Amino acid sequence: MEPVHVRLFAAAREAAGTSETSLVAGTLGELLDGLAERFVDLGPVLTRCSVLVEGIRTTDRETVLPPGLTVDVLPPFAGG
Repeated sequence: MEPVHVRLFAAAREAAGTSETSLVAGTLGELLDGLAERFVDLGPVLTRCSVLVEGIRTTDRETVLPPGLTVDVLPPFAGG
């Protein structure tokens, strides 16, 4: 099975220590659990993040992730 590509931004990138990673996961829930397991400091940050699957924000952990898909993890941020 081809892994899902994950791009991490801002505080998520800092917590994971990387801006990109890949993980084999069939659903969004499996992906988020796998990320929290792989990057211990990322787990608490993920609870506050927006997740974009194919550019669309979702919170549904049952969302199916086709192999090779890119998922973006975006923590809340303020701009000015």
